[in-house]
Amino acid sequence: MLTRLGFPRVGEHRRFVTAIVADTVGSGLFMPMTLLYFLAMTDLSLVQIGSALSLSALLTMPGAFVIGSLVDHFGPRRMMLVGNLVQAVGMLAYLWADSLLVVALWTTLLNIGRQAFWGSFGNVVAAISAPGERELWFGFLQAVRNLGYSVGGVLAGVALQVGTDLAYQSVVVLNALTFVVAFVLLLDVPDHRVARAHDAPVEGWGVVLRDRAYLRLVLGQLGFVAGMMVLNFALPVYAAETIDLPGWVVGAIFTVNTALVGLGQGLVVRRMTGQVRARMMGLAQLVFVASYVLFVVAGWLPVWLGVVVILVGAAVYTFGELTGGPVFSATAAEAAPDHLRGRYLGLFQLGWGLGGAVAPVAFTWLLAHGPTTLWSVLVVIALASAAYLQTLPRVLPASGLRVTQRVEAPPA
Repeated sequence: MLTRLGFPRVGEHRRFVTAIVADTVGSGLFMPMTLLYFLAMTDLSLVQIGSALSLSALLTMPGAFVIGSLVDHFGPRRMMLVGNLVQAVGMLAYLWADSLLVVALWTTLLNIGRQAFWGSFGNVVAAISAPGERELWFGFLQAVRNLGYSVGGVLAGVALQVGTDLAYQSVVVLNALTFVVAFVLLLDVPDHRVARAHDAPVEGWGVVLRDRAYLRLVLGQLGFVAGMMVLNFALPVYAAETIDLPGWVVGAIFTVNTALVGLGQGLVVRRMTGQVRARMMGLAQLVFVASYVLFVVAGWLPVWLGVVVILVGAAVYTFGELTGGPVFSATAAEAAPDHLRGRYLGLFQLGWGLGGAVAPVAFTWLLAHGPTTLWSVLVVIALASAAYLQTLPRVLPASGLRVTQRVEAPPA
């Protein structure tokens, strides 16, 4: 049964959903002020802080392989519990971080905890939702996550307005507490570990890495990942610095995105019902292209009209996010065998880690080479990705299914 906004009924999964809200409120609280926190609380320069964060991202990327194995062995709930405790410890340790290496160390620990939590997330969603409902659940939880990030962002804005050391330290402590709250809520969530016969053959990463069809899905999602990195790493700098729009526009862009995700995700999934997944993945890329064109046009117009066009572009961009996100997630979950889903989704999640490590450097470098260079490159990536994704159904049956189509789960 669905709500008026097209979301599934939460029912017995309230604690899991509430834990997701708690986790994302904390993350939304600290993420917007990460650089500002270390600038205020340490003697590090902006370049040194960026270097520490990039180093930690690179150190954490191989953890996806370990986390995937642990999820399959211990079950996703246990790994989510561990992830929350590790994130709480890593966040509190920021109170004593005062050098580049120490910042990199605690950020690496924090990232490992985040990997454990979100590397288990897709496994739990696949377990609590039936085939045919997974786009609905992934879409719903994406909207919930966005709500949490937006609430955290508002609180972060208050802390930044106060601007004292105590305000910054309070944000760190509050973020750590949200991880503890999420831990407590998840204690009563059922263990969704897949039971296997004692004489079942031992399988591991070799099986995953030899699955060429799934590897093609992972490669195909990189274009979508590149588009999804635009909102955080390219658009704020482009709007405020490259085309010199008023500073408040950056906040307005995030407000438009948050509101549309919260109100529109379920409705978009409902509208996609019956459409072939691969086509919707490609459509998401084409919608991104339309938004990139609008961003370029905004730079050619008078300021007041440029503001209007860039906000319209942000709305179009969000539609691409709403179209692709649930479909990619549902396809990745259903294309994986139950007993190896932790490893499979760990590999899928690695694409997001790669995007998070590469995008800040690549986007800023491209923006430095002219106002249209970045968008031209992203248009090429999106169009190539859209075309490539249309070949997936020939090798990966899950990508050729229709959105919210009820099918039997893949055999273990």
